[in-house]
Amino acid sequence: MAVKYETELYPPLKAFFEARGYTVKSEVRHCDLLGYREGEDRPLIVEMKKTFTLELLLQGTDRQRLGGSVYLAVQRNRTKKGAHNQRFSEIAQICMRLGLGLIVVTFYQTKAPFVEVLCEASTEEAAPRKSGIRAKRLRDEFDARSGDHNIGGSTQRKIVTAYREQALKVARQLWMFGEASPVQLKEASGVGKAALIVRDNHYGWFERVVRGRYRLTEAGLAALNEYATVVSAWSEN
Repeated sequence: MAVKYETELYPPLKAFFEARGYTVKSEVRHCDLLGYREGEDRPLIVEMKKTFTLELLLQGTDRQRLGGSVYLAVQRNRTKKGAHNQRFSEIAQICMRLGLGLIVVTFYQTKAPFVEVLCEASTEEAAPRKSGIRAKRLRDEFDARSGDHNIGGSTQRKIVTAYREQALKVARQLWMFGEASPVQLKEASGVGKAALIVRDNHYGWFERVVRGRYRLTEAGLAALNEYATVVSAWSEN
């Protein structure tokens, strides 16, 4: 069964790597899937496409600069249409030479998708030297997110970043207060950058009433409704 959207690959891949002991989140600094094991700094990175392309291969080699285990994941189409379905063994050989892992996901009509690793990603010693700054930013963004609020492979959806989560926390608190100062918002929301968030007003969610006092805009209220599942998840954690 052929998948229609790239995002359909994400749930089985997420479940597969969670079973391997990873905590997984999607769409972190342009990585489709990012995971870490407890006590390990080395990231797991998976880039997904419905079919194998040169663009996917280039994405994979670029992600290797982060120093992690990088996998490329595509669908295995059981109808075997398309040249890439006939040559997975050759594609796997290319990936192995580059230190990339290759995963294929087979979908069925009546049973769960099957995830198969055709070749494993290279070890840390064999991988290209990582960029320390990029790797740190990747981990910081991963840790700052409260959960996995996105779907890997999304291209037209707004990504719930750590900054957007912080802005939502401030917006929720401001909605509860009606009006508040940045200091009140910082203390009540637990967001250290609350003052910068309301002053920069990157999303148009806040407006100043008088000097040092802010309130929520209609756009801010709409955002709380749009991201209601994210907001409700905070009380569940």
